[in-house]
Amino acid sequence: MSETVTGPDRDTGTGTAGQAAIPGAATPVVPPRPGGFLARAAAGAAGLTVIAALLGLARDQAIARLFGASHDSDAFLIAWTVPEMAATLLIEDGMALLLVPAFSLALTRRAAGGSWDDPVRTLVSDTFPRLCAALTCAGALLALGAPWVVGVLAPGIDDPSLAVDCTRLTAVTVLTFGVTGYFSAALRAHGRFLAPAGVYIAYNLGIIGTTLALHSLWGVRAAAAGVAVGSVLMILTQLPTFVRLVLRRKPRVPQRRGARQGVSALLGASALAPVVLFVVSRQAQVFVERFLASSLPDGAISHLNYAQKVAQLPMVLSMMICTVTFPVVARAMAAGDREGARRRVERDLALAGTVVLLGTAMVLGYAPLIVEVLFQGGAFDAVDTAATAGVMRVYALGLLGHTLVGALCRPYFSTGRPTWYPLCAMGAGLLVTVGAGLVLTGPFGVDGIAAANAVGISTAAVLMLAGLGSRAVAVRPGAVALALGRPATAAAVAGTTGWAAAASLPAGPVLGLTAGCLLVPVAFLVTSLALRSPEAVHLLALIRQRFSHGR
Repeated sequence: MSETVTGPDRDTGTGTAGQAAIPGAATPVVPPRPGGFLARAAAGAAGLTVIAALLGLARDQAIARLFGASHDSDAFLIAWTVPEMAATLLIEDGMALLLVPAFSLALTRRAAGGSWDDPVRTLVSDTFPRLCAALTCAGALLALGAPWVVGVLAPGIDDPSLAVDCTRLTAVTVLTFGVTGYFSAALRAHGRFLAPAGVYIAYNLGIIGTTLALHSLWGVRAAAAGVAVGSVLMILTQLPTFVRLVLRRKPRVPQRRGARQGVSALLGASALAPVVLFVVSRQAQVFVERFLASSLPDGAISHLNYAQKVAQLPMVLSMMICTVTFPVVARAMAAGDREGARRRVERDLALAGTVVLLGTAMVLGYAPLIVEVLFQGGAFDAVDTAATAGVMRVYALGLLGHTLVGALCRPYFSTGRPTWYPLCAMGAGLLVTVGAGLVLTGPFGVDGIAAANAVGISTAAVLMLAGLGSRAVAVRPGAVALALGRPATAAAVAGTTGWAAAASLPAGPVLGLTAGCLLVPVAFLVTSLALRSPEAVHLLALIRQRFSHGR
């Protein structure tokens, strides 16, 4: 299976006819790309993502069985806030939103020609050393300031010394995740998706191996050390492809002078600040949760974490669609093909929403069995299962909002121009989360915190969808809402069906969950087809196409 992306996407209508010529350069002639490429690329990346997700579950299972939902696990999860923020800022969103458009423009100028300077190599030499130096300093400051960081994140925790030790061990991820994110963005802009999708496989293997090997000596500190080890393995996973493709590749034609100034301008302070602040405000949802939960009994942070990690698996899979097509949107915007970008974004929102709503139905119907099968045992008992399952069902109500925020931020930042609107929308959602959390945590505990998260992120999603058309890509909010309405109805029907079946059919947890994995998708698909949802038909066509290629 090839993973190379070249040329326009026939499905989006992106092509040279809609390209805006680069001043002083000939318009590049780009060969057409098979229309099914994006489906194959998304399927390949999704396959690796599924493997990484399963290893992530194994990682969480190991931590749950060894440390349960206790002071030790809470201390580790407080420290894990740092890698979570670093992953969002430096791998998933921030770095990608900045660098994919920059590398896309550099590749467009490489194809245009002009002088013997290679815009891609120039971009790397201008940005990579400075990035590494800045992240090294930030990681060192984090390690020194670990007691203050823990005090801010979880002021209500008893005996913060263990959380401080774990935070210092995970501080290295500020650098290692930054390098990983840089490599990932460069490879995705070049049309390579498999190596970036495989980094979390290496990451989780590093955590699992180190935890199992050292927990008897270091306790939960072994898991924190595993985070550091896994982050180094992430770099090694992509390094050979990055060196071969980005650094050793010779430009095919002479390159236009002035590429250094134009491409590097995309990474200036004016473009950097909106992206960084947006990502920080988005990840601040987790800070709010752990801040509020630190005042609850031991185990509350762990229940929130386990519920969130499992509930968000459908969102991770749905976001692979937008991850694969983001370079397509960025190239279309750089080339001036705004109509092609609009069609691509609208289709991505509908497909990603359909996928995550199917996962939402599964979580709503079978949360207790999911938690029991995955985590119950060892130090994680039936009480922990019930608490985690309840939180998971509440979290599921915000999964569509999380997916839309993740998908919508890409077209906002694909133009390479600074925009502050996503930050304003996310800030409004964060204020809703804080307000709702303060009101609901007292009477409802961890369920109230999860509900605040769902309401806040859904508010941000609505605001971002409403503002996209006038600021970046001219999507039609009404058309997107209509496209999502039918799968949302199907998810409600399928989730209710699964909930009733799980409660009424006598079966063991494994057998019951297996039946649910068949019942919920069938109910969702039948309802979607009855409502004539085109996204369900399109997903079936993609699946049939994938299997036909496999034969």
